[in-house]
Amino acid sequence: MNRKGILTVISGFSGVGKGTIVKKLLENYQEYALSISATTRAPREGEQEGREYFFKTKAEFETMIAKDAFVEYARFVENYYGTPKEYVEEKLSEGKDVILEIEIQVAMKIKEKYPDALTLFIVPPTPEVLKQRLIGRGTESEQVIASRLKRAAEEAKGMSQYDYLIVNDDLDTCVREVHAVIQSEHLKNSRNTEFRKKLEYGMSQFLKGDK
Repeated sequence: MNRKGILTVISGFSGVGKGTIVKKLLENYQEYALSISATTRAPREGEQEGREYFFKTKAEFETMIAKDAFVEYARFVENYYGTPKEYVEEKLSEGKDVILEIEIQVAMKIKEKYPDALTLFIVPPTPEVLKQRLIGRGTESEQVIASRLKRAAEEAKGMSQYDYLIVNDDLDTCVREVHAVIQSEHLKNSRNTEFRKKLEYGMSQFLKGDK
């Protein structure tokens, strides 16, 4: 079978560890490519074109919008951010499973645009564990933590829209489960229609005595 990559969307609550999971996937397995976003903000020290971001002028970005050249895009404050189609499709054609780590609102827009995209939502084993992880960071005030938990409560209403829920209790176990889910998706009948039809045709020749 010719393997085509799967566009994989990973979402989760703030503090659930999705960024670390994606990093581990890329470190542990060769099958993945992380989607690189385009942005109109200026490069920060140490950032390189095509590694952290594709840096665009506002005019370049808006031209790309007009040409429907993004999987998704959004504007935050004064800058645009978006996922270029060309990069994603190039990696998918190479057989790489392209990972998009994005928020739930954007994830559902991508699912509408790409119905065969695989969507995974990373969850904590319990709400209390999520709260303790946010507190354990030691980098945010009680007010910010409360705000993140309220947002998580709102996001929880959309969990049912995802294909899979994966619990991040033990990090290594969670990474293996995410990998297993994505790779098993390649075996779905619906993703192998062309191969199945060729096989069916070849097998039918036995009925004709041609083989």
